[in-house]
Amino acid sequence: MAASIYQHAATAPISAFFILFLFQFLTGSYSATFTIVNKCSYTVWPGILSGAGTAPLSTTGFALQPGESNAVAVPAAWSGRLWGRTLCTQNTTTGKFTCVTGDCGSSTMECSGGGAAPPATLAEFTLNGAGGLDFFDVSLVDGYNLPMIIEPQGGSGGGNCSATGCVVDLNSACPTELKVMSSSSGGEESVACKSACEAFGDPSYCCSGAFGSPDTCKPSSYSQFFKSACPRAYSYAYDDGSSTFTCASSDYLITFCPSPSTSSIKSGNGKYPVAVQVSGSHRLDNNDVVFNMIIAISVLIGFWRFCQLN
Repeated sequence: MAASIYQHAATAPISAFFILFLFQFLTGSYSATFTIVNKCSYTVWPGILSGAGTAPLSTTGFALQPGESNAVAVPAAWSGRLWGRTLCTQNTTTGKFTCVTGDCGSSTMECSGGGAAPPATLAEFTLNGAGGLDFFDVSLVDGYNLPMIIEPQGGSGGGNCSATGCVVDLNSACPTELKVMSSSSGGEESVACKSACEAFGDPSYCCSGAFGSPDTCKPSSYSQFFKSACPRAYSYAYDDGSSTFTCASSDYLITFCPSPSTSSIKSGNGKYPVAVQVSGSHRLDNNDVVFNMIIAISVLIGFWRFCQLN
């Protein structure tokens, strides 16, 4: 009996520790949640690309109807980018899925490792980077197609946790030589704005070749068009000082069309985008939950067998 009591006393702290570990594993195995919100009056198809050496997320592309939101769980130390695709269609004969702006070349709604074809407004993240901080920015280096803002949620412990993005319409004001024109929405109009690098391929605009350093690559009149409209967004490759933001222990709210806009991109019913109320239908991908449960149960069985042997 004494031995039984001793064994119980010895294993109780271990059991309590294991329960705590299991709880943390199930509830804290992801470092962040990205809540992606569409406040445009037209459908946006977010695309997600993980950085080199970083595991892909459970979803790499989906549709957001006006007012809809989607919560995506993001693992620790993840890096990558997120953007919105517009004017997407699926061929009724071939089934091929394509978008006029931000297309990732996968031919499906999931981008599956494909990046955004420029021009596209990009949200870029490196989570748990130097000093344990998250680094994030909104980049117009590859051009612009949608208003977008990143807002940290509940960050603590470091960084300034400031919101950043580009909330104004740049398509209608875009210089003529940078405009991407399309008739997909019912009339010829500007649906995106190229970067000068994409439009002209000049190394001085692309910060390449002899211009591949901060000392030699300087802002151009074109990059300053983006910067004056969106002071917190990246406007060219070496625009770090005023365009990179940090936070710690934060979730992130990423919103398309965060404020009323006069953007020239029309929705399917011909209306211009305006801010709309968000439905609040946040959802966590079921595959993530199932995967976590399987791993947790496997660990629990292993621990039970260990206790039986001891």
